[in-house]
Amino acid sequence: MHRRRRTALLLTAAIAVAAPLLTACGNDAHPGAAAVVGDQRITVAQLENRVEEVREAQRTAVPDDAQYQQALARTGGLTRDTLHSMVLDRVLHRAARDAGVTVTRRDVQRMRGGLEEQAGGTKELETVWLQQYGVPPERLDANLRVQLEAQKLAETLGTDTSRPEFWQALSEASEKLDVDLNPRYGAWDVQKSSRVDTKVPWLRETTATQTRQTA
Repeated sequence: MHRRRRTALLLTAAIAVAAPLLTACGNDAHPGAAAVVGDQRITVAQLENRVEEVREAQRTAVPDDAQYQQALARTGGLTRDTLHSMVLDRVLHRAARDAGVTVTRRDVQRMRGGLEEQAGGTKELETVWLQQYGVPPERLDANLRVQLEAQKLAETLGTDTSRPEFWQALSEASEKLDVDLNPRYGAWDVQKSSRVDTKVPWLRETTATQTRQTA
């Protein structure tokens, strides 16, 4: 169980790159897409829907306005973090597929059962995953599948998820998929299989113009 916990923490840390949301518009290579991963598009609408799922779950879990505002403050980079997670899930799935790794529904149910027992129940587990990892209840099983793919991939490679060999496999998958992010959300570092912030000229120009207008 501890090993599974470390895997979840590792993947969560990999996507928890807090950064302010940039709302300016630029010259997108793929109009309407937040990212393109292989032959799959992650549309801006899909990304916004995923973020809204988390916000709605947070609102339900934290009815007190003051506490809800605190939750919002702790997840200020949710849009970029969510996109990072959506891309990383696809990269991991490709790496797992290339290594012949599969995860069954029974695998997921077994893992969930163990985690629920550890957390003290279904509701308690859902609360933990929402608060700590930003995963709403309806996405919990999908997230556990990702954790299992990572664990099984590491085992197949004869390593663990903290070792360079594991991340090298993800890097190779990133390169094969030719991940392309909309510049407003940063860029994808193939070597690290990670979203990174980038300096966008049109954003600096827009900011400078706004500064002059308000001076």
